[in-house]
Amino acid sequence: MDRKREIYTVNLFRPKKGYMREEVFIILAVLFGWGVVTFGFQLLIRLLSDAPQGGSMLTRLHLFNLPFHFWFTAQFLPLWFIILCVIFNVYVDRLTQRHDRRRDRTYE
Repeated sequence: MDRKREIYTVNLFRPKKGYMREEVFIILAVLFGWGVVTFGFQLLIRLLSDAPQGGSMLTRLHLFNLPFHFWFTAQFLPLWFIILCVIFNVYVDRLTQRHDRRRDRTYE
């Protein structure tokens, strides 16, 4: 079979309608969730810190015998990354299945 070769262009800022637009939305949502938790918490600690009194409540709080900010950065953030990866894969799998079903219906 002789098929015409199509050129696919991918632009993250102007995705095509359908699958690509929904996939870009999922990617941006996951990146937003990662950025808010990763940088937002660190910014929150910085904004709430009172240097003369020895830090904020977030830095004085202990969890699992560790300062909360240390536990959050060392243990929760890698766990959050794994959770985001699972969420991303679940949504992309659902999106792929939904669009594969649509494609199958058009060829029948």
